[in-house]
Amino acid sequence: MNKVVIIIPSRLEASRLPNKPLKLINNKEMILHVYEAAMNSKSGEVYVATPNQKIIEIVKKNGGNAVKTSTNHETGTDRVYEVFNNILGKKPDIILNLQGDMPNIDPQAISKLVKFMQSNKCDIVTLASNFRSEKELENSNIVKVEVNGDLSSNKFLQALDFFRDKKETKNNLYHHVGIYAYTSEALIKYVKLKRSKLEIERRLEQLRALENNMSIHVGFINTSPLSVDTEEDLIEVKKLIEKDEKN
Repeated sequence: MNKVVIIIPSRLEASRLPNKPLKLINNKEMILHVYEAAMNSKSGEVYVATPNQKIIEIVKKNGGNAVKTSTNHETGTDRVYEVFNNILGKKPDIILNLQGDMPNIDPQAISKLVKFMQSNKCDIVTLASNFRSEKELENSNIVKVEVNGDLSSNKFLQALDFFRDKKETKNNLYHHVGIYAYTSEALIKYVKLKRSKLEIERRLEQLRALENNMSIHVGFINTSPLSVDTEEDLIEVKKLIEKDEKN
């Protein structure tokens, strides 16, 4: 068993863009773009965790690993934990939770996260990038992270807050990238905690960790993988991927 595992939680029932994991981008389902990026990072075994048989069939048809999970999970991390616990027997030391709606994630960003996590400096590590425009800063669909300093390529800094709506201060704010690495101990601790007040209010599960004094570090990447939440996001990411594949 590899010490590192990447688990991609994915489901069809998204309210803003139903069936989004199966949306085609360059004649390939979105979930397959994410799966291939995870595989190309060469970081460890990759699994898709989903309650939907259609997603399982697509992934397995293309040679991937997919696990049927409960329909009752409240968060993607709960879904990740089910695979870690029931299928992998809690054996991996580092668990990556990679969102299934980031089809243009850079494989090198994934491997960067794993490398830092192997230094055992925190409970959870995630990534962030610069905002490309003022419009992004104001977009409530884009999650922002505040850190305790200026983030640069070679730094990992402490996360202070995560939020969706615009804040008055713009100091040390970055575009959060929805990928997390946990130590096995941190993941086990996290799923045992009750959902927190801010987690529920802001619909951001990482706040449960912060509100329970778990340490989250944030690393910087130059790229801004697009999290697909709306039809407009889907159109944009199609353009980005088509452009990359032409180059």
